[in-house]
Amino acid sequence: MLRRNVRLRKEYLYRKNLEGDERQLYEKKRKIREALQEGKPIPTELRNEEAKLRQEIDLEDQNTAVPRSHIDDEYANATQKEPKILLTTSRDPSAPLTRFVKELNIVFPNAVKLNRGGQVISEIIETARSHDFTDVIFVSENRGKPDGLIISHLPFGPTAYFQLLNVVTRHEIQTKKEMGKMSEQYPHLIFERFTTQMGKRVMNILKHIFPVPKLDAKRIVTFSNESDYISFRNHMYDKGEGGPKSIELKEVGPRFELRLYQVKLGTLEQDEAEVEWVLRPYMNTAKKRQFLGE
Repeated sequence: MLRRNVRLRKEYLYRKNLEGDERQLYEKKRKIREALQEGKPIPTELRNEEAKLRQEIDLEDQNTAVPRSHIDDEYANATQKEPKILLTTSRDPSAPLTRFVKELNIVFPNAVKLNRGGQVISEIIETARSHDFTDVIFVSENRGKPDGLIISHLPFGPTAYFQLLNVVTRHEIQTKKEMGKMSEQYPHLIFERFTTQMGKRVMNILKHIFPVPKLDAKRIVTFSNESDYISFRNHMYDKGEGGPKSIELKEVGPRFELRLYQVKLGTLEQDEAEVEWVLRPYMNTAKKRQFLGE
């Protein structure tokens, strides 16, 4: 198993290193296509390669015309099987963290909660790989308050690091009698204001930890971005007798905010993995820029 993982990782890194060359070749073909469509002369710098490039263009189809990226490889099998999540915590979790993780275990369909004990991160990741988990989610705390959430996609990554803020559990929103039992339906997903390239990247990471819902599912999970703070809400809806305008929306919890501070191109235990993006809050322009959406 270890040798297989090493081989797969090397193959993935090799394909990733080819991306730059493939992107340059794609740009050359695009210029030739545009020149032919608009009836303009071929750009001077491409005339020596024109015959070879036109031959390659003639052989392309919809699947090969656009170069694939390492992001495509990361989620290449996402539509073939449902996500399977391993959910765990930092060592010796407090009662509030344990309660919060129990609720997350229901929020994320197909999640399995693991009592960490004395296991180190590399052992947990290896266990998850060997049992065909698609993602590992770590929840950490500080002085009894949940303060961090890490999503690591298997087998190659990426790994997204979030600060966890304003956690409100179910019993803090309403009483157990008023709220009722939390539904385990596969939810419909709503994403608000994830418009930048990094915003779409984060949306892709969050989207793939939920399976595809049924059309008649009455559960809705919302990720709403406001100034790079992502609000998570979990609702159930019910249609009244008055038609579509009489829909009743009920929050079932939990609720919390996420703030992305790092994305790595690898899994959590790989210290050598390349950092794709990191938040730099002390730069002069940090307060003016919004990284996930306008």
